[in-house]
Amino acid sequence: MEFQTEARQLLDLMIHSVYSNKDIVLRELISNSSDALDKLRIESLQNEPLRGLWSDPAIRIEFSTEARTISISDNGIGMNRQEIVANIGTIARSGTREFLTMLKSKSEGGQPLNADLIGQFGVGFYSTFMIADRVTILTRRAGEPEAWQWESTGDGTYTIEEASRAANGTTVTLHLKPSDHEDAIHDYADEWTIRRIVKKYSDFVSYPIRLRTEKPATDDDKNDAGGGILTDHGTVIRDEVLNSMKALWTRPTSEIQPAEYNEFYKHIGHDWSDPLRAIHFRAEGTFEYFALLFIPPRAGMDLFSREGSHGLSLYVKRIFIMDDAKDLLPSYLRFVKGVVDSEDLPLNISREILQQNRQIQLMRKRITKKVLETLAELRDSDPEKYAAFWKEFGSALKEGIYQDEENREQLLGLGLFDTTEGDAKSTLKEYVEKMKEGQEGIWYITGENLGVLRNSPHLEAFRDRGHQVLLLSDPIDEIWTGMVTEFQGKKFQSITRGDIDLGSKEEKTEHEKERKEKTEEFGPLLGAIKERLQEDVKEVRIGNRLRSSAACLVADDNDMTPQMEKIMRAMGQEPPRSKRILEVNPDHPVLGKLLAMQSNNVSDPQLEDYIDLLYGQAILAEGGDLPDPAHMSRLIAQLMVQA
Repeated sequence: MEFQTEARQLLDLMIHSVYSNKDIVLRELISNSSDALDKLRIESLQNEPLRGLWSDPAIRIEFSTEARTISISDNGIGMNRQEIVANIGTIARSGTREFLTMLKSKSEGGQPLNADLIGQFGVGFYSTFMIADRVTILTRRAGEPEAWQWESTGDGTYTIEEASRAANGTTVTLHLKPSDHEDAIHDYADEWTIRRIVKKYSDFVSYPIRLRTEKPATDDDKNDAGGGILTDHGTVIRDEVLNSMKALWTRPTSEIQPAEYNEFYKHIGHDWSDPLRAIHFRAEGTFEYFALLFIPPRAGMDLFSREGSHGLSLYVKRIFIMDDAKDLLPSYLRFVKGVVDSEDLPLNISREILQQNRQIQLMRKRITKKVLETLAELRDSDPEKYAAFWKEFGSALKEGIYQDEENREQLLGLGLFDTTEGDAKSTLKEYVEKMKEGQEGIWYITGENLGVLRNSPHLEAFRDRGHQVLLLSDPIDEIWTGMVTEFQGKKFQSITRGDIDLGSKEEKTEHEKERKEKTEEFGPLLGAIKERLQEDVKEVRIGNRLRSSAACLVADDNDMTPQMEKIMRAMGQEPPRSKRILEVNPDHPVLGKLLAMQSNNVSDPQLEDYIDLLYGQAILAEGGDLPDPAHMSRLIAQLMVQA
């Protein structure tokens, strides 16, 4: 007989173009066997004569290294001749889909019975021809006496004939192609290859997957201490269960002990430590799925690696689909480990790629919300453990502050930040609660080194007034602070930008009057400084920031900071150079001495050297890079000689 539809062309497409990984052949066949067992279980509930056939359900794998064959068999529903022609002889017709349609029509209210059936497209079986030259199916429909054998070499035709089978069920036998590593065809008649594939893809199938092996008998076997069946030619045959069948996520949370969560995390997370938190929930309604997620105790080495393996493990009806389903979580939560098991997820035809649609977006939104809620609970219930979490994953979580506008407020609330009040980190909520009366914004300063930030001259006026300032030394802080404007209605304000005056309205008026007087007094010196530094600064002015330092550099409101310039260069982009403003403290003795020096001799050659020193001092105080370190070194040496 010939396959229906455009036989050879479509079959070639199924074999050569649909799947990218040949290991999934066993996954598809085991899935089909699991479906067949489910179908028998459900039909036996509705058909009393079949109830006696529902006994010791299992999936069995046998292989022969010499004959290069592998067989997957089950004692499920089986097929009769008509079903073989309809389901196997017609490409892309799924018996599972037909079965679900039948269940839906028979069940009350149009709701299908709880049948954990996997196949949807009706093409998984044809993946067998990727690794086999010939495929044989021996099957017998439950409740019927006849058995049938189907066989094909994948050339567009197949044969079907009556056969003999003792019990109901199906056996699929693959006559394997030679292994070819260049073509990614492994030796599938190898025990350890079979074990690896079953453990990866089908470990949580709800029926036992038994592997029949025959090995030379040991002394324990001969003494009946090793189990198995002894043969006359000195070997022992065993049926070993390969899969755990323990899909922890499908059980009610009330029945699961913490130790079970910890053990499962170590299994899927490849970690030796217990997780910080387990997140276990079931989404119900029009779209159902299970999720069991874990917050790891420490960051992996690939957390910030573009080539790292990130994403959740995705299962459909307990069958493994992929271990890096990145679409189910935003990238800033890539450290989360766990599994998602969907009842009906929109995969592509090969079940290797997620289809983008509304269901995926709803799942992503719900899972993200659960993770953020769990982190908030950890922050409030165990601050010490949360501080350890933030140290490991805070930088990744900050990415969400500028990436995820919908959850931005919650992500900001999860942040822990260094401040000018001691060594303990503070949340933004705690910062806002401690804000001074009349303070309108959240003050912050960014830089590369926390120690440098703590000693920054920009902080002098804020310390003098008792204002708390956030010290942001993580490189990513420079990015999110440039894109996020406020938290709880309080605007973020950099203390290194614009003009700062922390006084009351009356004090600001008085300060402005004093600044005008000082600007007039120091006008000639300010002009000389600006002329000397015209290639480096856009303005020289009297400011209100400084108390004990002589000078500092500030940026205009819309200018790029030096830290952002460094980040752009590290990304391979050369930003335009931004000139900044040199703000000086007229009450500092150095400014008084320079003014006197200029008054005595406008052409004093040392004046330019001192201006260079003043500018270099301002750069060093903020942890910046000197444009000419050698020149600065010579000037300091000259000063030491004079002293």
